Amino acid sequence: MNVPSGRRERKKAATRQKIADTALELFLERGYDAVGIRDVAAEADVAVTTLFSHFASKEALVFEQDEDFEQRLTQAVTGRTPHEPLIPALRREILALVRHCTADSAAPIRRMIDESPALRKYEESMRLRHAESLATAIAADPGLSQTTTACRTIARFVIDAYALARESADPEAAVDEIFRMIEAAWEAGLPSRRT
Repeated sequence: MNVPSGRRERKKAATRQKIADTALELFLERGYDAVGIRDVAAEADVAVTTLFSHFASKEALVFEQDEDFEQRLTQAVTGRTPHEPLIPALRREILALVRHCTADSAAPIRRMIDESPALRKYEESMRLRHAESLATAIAADPGLSQTTTACRTIARFVIDAYALARESADPEAAVDEIFRMIEAAWEAGLPSRRT
């Protein structure tokens, strides 16, 4: 996550984190559906309007690292060293995200998400948004001469790789297997390979 530089930004970030931590604690303690926005705001000692200035919805409280994950994915494209291949850079980032989300400490959160239709729906919309952001970053790279459709396809594959690997009995092996297929799909779409 980006570290805010100014005092005001640090204070806002601390408030945001306090709200997110409080919400997660309450959700895990009482159950997601049993906790309302007002409960979270009261427990975090902030106004409901303050909560909504940091989070657009109750679901967003669970996925408080959403923007950071999205930024990390696009940064895997835009922050590559010159001539670094795209797919290995994306694989490295997805593997880091999978490790984070499959850690033992994340298991209760994962169960809560899996048990809530509202959270599963929010996660799916979040994944589609991440795929679009990633596709945009890939398409904007002048060194990657692919069609918009190819960029969107690879981005979806990468986002799905995260979900599939996270659900696997051996997440790291799943990332390796999936990214071999993604690499083959990327190579197959390169202009020099087209006939």
